[in-house]
Amino acid sequence: MPKTPAGRAPRPRARAALFVVVALVVVLFRPAGAHLRAASLLLRFADAGATGALADFDKHAVVESDVGVPLDVGEARGRLYTPASVSDPPGVVLLHGVHRLGIDEPRLQRFARAVAAAGVVVLTPQIAEIADYRIDPRSIDTIGAAAAALRARLGHGRVGVMGMSFAGGLSLLAAADPRFSKDIGFVVAIGAHDDLGRVLRFFATDHIVQPDGVDVALKAHEYGALVMIYGNAERFFPPADVAVAREALRFRLWEQPEAALARARELPPASRAIVEALFEGRLDAIRPALLAAIDQGGETMSRVSPHGHLASIHVPVFLLHGQGDTVIPAAETLWIASEVPPGELRVALVSPAIVHVEIHGEPPLGDRWELVHFMAGVLAEAAAAHDE
Repeated sequence: MPKTPAGRAPRPRARAALFVVVALVVVLFRPAGAHLRAASLLLRFADAGATGALADFDKHAVVESDVGVPLDVGEARGRLYTPASVSDPPGVVLLHGVHRLGIDEPRLQRFARAVAAAGVVVLTPQIAEIADYRIDPRSIDTIGAAAAALRARLGHGRVGVMGMSFAGGLSLLAAADPRFSKDIGFVVAIGAHDDLGRVLRFFATDHIVQPDGVDVALKAHEYGALVMIYGNAERFFPPADVAVAREALRFRLWEQPEAALARARELPPASRAIVEALFEGRLDAIRPALLAAIDQGGETMSRVSPHGHLASIHVPVFLLHGQGDTVIPAAETLWIASEVPPGELRVALVSPAIVHVEIHGEPPLGDRWELVHFMAGVLAEAAAAHDE
């Protein structure tokens, strides 16, 4: 999960007030239970210090524990968030986005606690490749292993998988994989990719094509090209320069610009020019190399792209995307929605209320209501999958 683009900082108390209004609408106009739980969850995520009737609605104490997730070779770190006072709770595997902190990333932890406080066991597994800014097929196996581990821990039914950013696309691939069908009962993809090659071309060109053929011009977040070259450094630098170039890019991704520049100065002139062009946002200088690398990596990118692989999904799918997302454009969720079997797509919401994978600003009441309704559906599906 990258740092969100600059803009007006969200005000948690103002967001809390909007969720209170949403809750009042729920109480007055429709059956309230699931939607009040969803509004309470979203309020606790938006403002971790929120208190009051809505923030405390059906709120459970959360017990956190470190666990191991068995893999074919070794195990992955995991953290379990358990609602202490709930008998036989449902479960969901919550996957971090592309961020070096992985399961220790504060926004992920805050969301995991909010979901667990709503009565759902949450497992956050460390996806080694994603934490290292790489989109790799091995991550799909880790996702499936985490779902199997959580299902075994709960004892019956199936669990949900909720993936953020590129982990959302990988979650869809795990849900479509017959190896994991007995474990995964539904999938939630937030800010997900459909076609990695198309997203990488967006990073290089600031254009993305929607399923209806409309070409959308949108300035890509600088983070995208950095991640692309970091993960494919051998395509851009001579073998002798790869390690130093990757370390310079890693420091930049870690938001340590001075260390990044110092490492870049150790490179020979040609490689240093590529790194400095990236740091300064001068993609024109390296665009031909970017596009050539994308063309060369077609088969590898297909293995980590839901595009063309979703016909075998046989579980409910929930899609959520920020309307103005400049990391993974919302067009990607439109593509996913067009490919998921119609009987399995529960909702595809493109919302101005979020930026990439977090609630942003003070959106209108209608947009807040859509988020509450979305999350109410997810909570209901978690209970249904557990009861199977």
